[in-house]
Amino acid sequence: MTITEVKGFGRQKGHTELYRGAEYVIDLLPKIKVEIAVSSEQVEIAVEAIAKSANTGNIGDGKIFISNLEKVIRIRTGEVDQDAI
Repeated sequence: MTITEVKGFGRQKGHTELYRGAEYVIDLLPKIKVEIAVSSEQVEIAVEAIAKSANTGNIGDGKIFISNLEKVIRIRTGEVDQDAI
């Protein structure tokens, strides 16, 4: 699992702020990006857990993207695929 502080926008767009009498449009909002690699058997369990935890019912709750991993290699041990997850 990797958690990264990022900036972006979705449907909520940005907002304006006033600084020293000038108005600035802030297009990118602070977000959290979570990346998780799980076996295909655990995908639905992970999706349900993330959706339940992240859902506030408000714009900006986020999205879940599901991708296939072509190959996984643990650099330290040389383990591959399922053993490396």
